[in-house]
Amino acid sequence: MPMNAVYRGPADLPSTLPVFPLPGALLLPRGQMPLNIFEPRYLAMVDDALRNGHRLIGMIQPDSAHPGPEDRPTLFKVGCVGRITQFAEAGDGRYLLQLTGVSRFRVEHELSVDTPYRQCLVTYGPFADDFVARKGEKAVDREALLRALRDFLEANKLKADWEGIENAPNEALVNALAMMSPYGPAEKQALLEAPDLKTRAEILVAVTEIELAKSRTPGDAPLQ
Repeated sequence: MPMNAVYRGPADLPSTLPVFPLPGALLLPRGQMPLNIFEPRYLAMVDDALRNGHRLIGMIQPDSAHPGPEDRPTLFKVGCVGRITQFAEAGDGRYLLQLTGVSRFRVEHELSVDTPYRQCLVTYGPFADDFVARKGEKAVDREALLRALRDFLEANKLKADWEGIENAPNEALVNALAMMSPYGPAEKQALLEAPDLKTRAEILVAVTEIELAKSRTPGDAPLQ
């Protein structure tokens, strides 16, 4: 989705971000993520993001391997910042948003703040390639990716818009499939932290093949 704001590099983004910890949520650059906001602290976060003009929210997963306090779980070190590109009030106190991914970030440290939501000092430097649309597309093994997708759909008796899939550029295809994938937080984090698009596609194919193999083993639950 095109954005009114143009981000050419790390210097165009703020070093302090409000963060929204959400298990299993994967946002990638130029990907779209719908959000249903209802907790008071995150309603306040959205209000502040709109008020300050940046309209930026850092999506990040709690690190379940190092859980920390229940009300303040330990966070992974890498997340993705998204810009609010759609906003609606539901009429019952909720906000309905769509975030468009801008760049991944690495958490330097969490800040001590008065806001009800958490904020972190972050850097985007390690992910400068995120600002270059379609970077590394030619290196993606598209056929392997589509083959894994077909196998997954057949195993789960699902249908897909193959015309749209065939016409999608590699970056959009890889990132959309990664974001929609049904895998757990650890797999989602691996997809997020992949150093390039080729590696992300390879991880997605490998995880899909592993899960398909498990689903074919007697006694294992099918993929959902």
